[in-house]
Amino acid sequence: MDAIVLKDEFTSQLTDEQFFWFCQQNKDQRIERNSNHEIILMSPVTTLSGAHGSEVARQLANWAVESGTGLSFDSSAGFTLPDKSVFSPDAAWLSNEKWNALSEEDKDRFAPVCPEFVIEIRSKSDSLEDLKQKMELWLQNGAKLAWLIDPRARTSYVYRTGKAVEIIEGFNTKIVGEGPVKGFILDLSLLRI
Repeated sequence: MDAIVLKDEFTSQLTDEQFFWFCQQNKDQRIERNSNHEIILMSPVTTLSGAHGSEVARQLANWAVESGTGLSFDSSAGFTLPDKSVFSPDAAWLSNEKWNALSEEDKDRFAPVCPEFVIEIRSKSDSLEDLKQKMELWLQNGAKLAWLIDPRARTSYVYRTGKAVEIIEGFNTKIVGEGPVKGFILDLSLLRI
């Protein structure tokens, strides 16, 4: 099922506060907002996709704790990006420096910050082209490194600021972090479930 996009005069005029309230009133929904203030309603992912997302988030969280250099976030965390969109990546990492610069109030909302590192995982209902565009938006808004993982095709895409996209075929390998997440290694073989 494709996402439902709400685009009308009402949604385009919602303030950040009103959008936050809307999301809190609809906690069971997967909701994002693009830079045009169009609200994107997505269906829950399949059970298999949920397992993929959980495994990726687990590996990132374990590394974040071990490295002590920042915090990891799962797919339920929303971030308000510089272009005013609000996205929830499947997994993300933010340095301690950026986290500590946020106010306590901002930390408890859709924080106005772009994670330095994001991972998106393609689910059965996701358009690959839409996700590729979203990866570019992450970079345009300040992410230094972004990975798009397509478990069904067993293909991963590595996005870096100012560089061509690297394509990694197969799940018999690992993706090695660099830049903000130097030392993080994602074992793709654990996604073969």
